[in-house]
Amino acid sequence: MIRTQTSLMALALAHCLSASPVLAEEVVVFAAASMKNALDAVATDFQAATGHTVTISYAGSNQLAKQIIEGAPADIFVSAAVNWMDEVEKAGMVVAGTRRDMFGNTMVLIGAAGAAPVEIVPGFDLKGLVGDGKLAMALVDSVPAGQYGKAALTSLGIWDAVAPMVAQADTVRAALALVSLGEAPYGIVYATDAAADPKVSVVGSFPVDSYPTVIYPGALLTGAADAADRAFFDAITSDAGDARFAAQGFLILN
Repeated sequence: MIRTQTSLMALALAHCLSASPVLAEEVVVFAAASMKNALDAVATDFQAATGHTVTISYAGSNQLAKQIIEGAPADIFVSAAVNWMDEVEKAGMVVAGTRRDMFGNTMVLIGAAGAAPVEIVPGFDLKGLVGDGKLAMALVDSVPAGQYGKAALTSLGIWDAVAPMVAQADTVRAALALVSLGEAPYGIVYATDAAADPKVSVVGSFPVDSYPTVIYPGALLTGAADAADRAFFDAITSDAGDARFAAQGFLILN
């Protein structure tokens, strides 16, 4: 029997409905500012592959942890330090069994592009190097990059000499920008931040035993409500995700 035009249209509509994808979901991520380049790339890949939307809020891990504890809506948290993830977990905001150490990093001294390298050893004359300028750092008492940097300078015996010269910024990326824009001749940031900005160069690397090991723990939060949240969380440390982070200079720990 020959199908009528109406029946053909009905069949076509039924096929479209059966083949339609699941409804797109939004994944809300709170992440350390130093992760921006790599995590943005992972999110772009994920959105293209799934149709879901990933919204990422970048800031200092201390600020993000406090916002989560105070009830800010988020599905995933990735911190640049263990202690701030500990605080979120103590507040009962982490889904049991999901916390994992994802990535690592190292601390470096940066200057303008082409700045001469120096050897960072105990007692080296950082004060003389900075001269009349400022040393850009993230907040040294709360933001992980600032805390790591202060620990390194203290371990090397030079914190007291340079403390009055420190220009503190809300995030490590803001400290990076101070050097990139020429507002400070030197700064202390993660190695990955230096790699993300062609206007700065690494002047020297801090001895890894001069500051606590830099670990980025991540976890699903109790506000996570759908499969898309879990899928993106897993995507961060998938082989493709790890490749994105490795390309930016992160150490892969997962």
